[in-house]
Amino acid sequence: MQSLGINVLFEGTNMQRLFKGLMVTSEIAFVSIAIGSLLGVIVGLLRTLKSKFIGLIFRLYLEAFRIIPILVWLYIVYFGVTPLLNREISGELVSIIVFSLWGAAEIGDIVRGALESLPKHQIESGKAIGLSFWQLYIYILIPQAIRRMLPGAINLATRMVKTTSLVVLIGVIDVIKVGQQIIELSLFKVSTAPFWVYGFIFILYFIVCYPLSMISKRLETKWNS
Repeated sequence: MQSLGINVLFEGTNMQRLFKGLMVTSEIAFVSIAIGSLLGVIVGLLRTLKSKFIGLIFRLYLEAFRIIPILVWLYIVYFGVTPLLNREISGELVSIIVFSLWGAAEIGDIVRGALESLPKHQIESGKAIGLSFWQLYIYILIPQAIRRMLPGAINLATRMVKTTSLVVLIGVIDVIKVGQQIIELSLFKVSTAPFWVYGFIFILYFIVCYPLSMISKRLETKWNS
């Protein structure tokens, strides 16, 4: 007699493996978000400078990640760059590198937009009282810009978490890959295994992403009111 489909989640170490895969997914996503946010603030500050050359370089950098799919970037780095370096780099590290660069490009644009949206007279007032370039940004501009950039940054973090599902295609054993392995081993005896396994993975992604989405919406509502 065929077992209930949901039982496939509790057979052996399947549940433990799924949560371990989720940890890999979360590690890639949140390490990338942290690195991308740090680099993105620097990129955003540089993009507010009046240099046309710097502006052009970072504009091309941003457009490269907006135009070229993240999957292609993963392939370029994993199958293209690593052989050129003649070094073996794990899929997890490649994923963190690509997602961090993507995050830095997007966060940089969010930071630039937030800073440039602030009233110009605040910059003039800061200069008038003798504040240096860095003091002007640290004490006046950045604290105000945070309120404007945070909802967009949280939305980006949610997109990055969801997009980590692509890392399975360069051999990373994340939650999607674990799910595929469980299905392959269980399908011959439980025909509904894909429904239950992918359904559970859906719930895991929802648990991770929904709080971020709610925080973003709440901040937007609070700060725009």
